[in-house]
Amino acid sequence: MRLPNAENAIVERDKIVRYLLSGTHTRGRGKAQFFLGFGFRPEAPEAMRQALLQHAKANDAVSVHRSEHGTKYTVQGPLPAPDGRAPVVRSVWIIDQGGQTPRFVTAFPGPRQGE
Repeated sequence: MRLPNAENAIVERDKIVRYLLSGTHTRGRGKAQFFLGFGFRPEAPEAMRQALLQHAKANDAVSVHRSEHGTKYTVQGPLPAPDGRAPVVRSVWIIDQGGQTPRFVTAFPGPRQGE
């Protein structure tokens, strides 16, 4: 299953700069270390935004969780990186209750080969 309406997905700049690529964010710094290792940079957030949007369109959702807030989709697959590699990543998206547009929540390293 693909992320519904992935072509309209939203990735907020602050989510990238202040969280996903922030080496000082309490919960995000481990993720930042991972993504910075593939050439993503907080001073060039558009590269990460475009990679996440492409990731959401090109890969399948491996889990779907419904709640009173909306539906969360976890998408897994290769993420095109600035250094030319494509690490397997899981990205999480939510479609708010009553809405249709997926919003980026987080991303993190996916399972290693064979897991």
